[in-house]
This record gives sequence, structure tokens and C-alpha cells, in this order.
Amino acid sequence: MRSFKNIATLVRTKRIGHPKNYSQSDLSLLLGYKNGQFISNVERGLCNVPLKMMKKISEVLDINPDELKAAILKDHEETLTNYFNKSPGAAKKASSMDNETVV
Repeated sequence: MRSFKNIATLVRTKRIGHPKNYSQSDLSLLLGYKNGQFISNVERGLCNVPLKMMKKISEVLDINPDELKAAILKDHEETLTNYFNKSPGAAKKASSMDNETVV
């Protein structure tokens, strides 16, 4: 199973703690999305921030790029750990599902 919990925590913490106290809708609109559902999904760990949005979210929320990279790398590490700790049959099924997933 893919892990997005570190990026989720970082985005939520920075959004809520930002001097402008952005709502999920405000932040989504600033990133070019139509409603707050995108940021809600990110903050619940359901999806990652697309690479094309990384620089923009870093700028809007004043996130140091190294901090953002660290969260993403930690999520990738946890994803790989989850993958390798699965039983062989589950790992094969997850592999075929991952090939269909676009992030």
C-alpha cells in the first residue's frame, strides 16, 4: 500500500499554521483546483501532491523544498517497506495494481 502520511501531515501542519490560515478550499484555488477536495484528499493521505505542484505548494505554504523532499522520500521509503513486507502473492497483486496507478 502506498504511503502519503508524511506529505499529508506536512501540508496540513503548514496550511493551518500559516499566517494566512488558508482553508482547504483557499489552498486548492491557489493551486488551480476548483474546490477543496484535492487538499482534503492530500491531508487524509489518500494521494500525493503532483510533481508539477510541488514548487507552487512550497511557495504558497512557505515550505522549505528540503523539508518537502524529506517528507516525500520518507513516504516512498514507507511504501517500499510496505511492499516488501507483504506476502509473495500480495506483493504480486500489488505490483500489477501499482502499474495501473497514475500519481
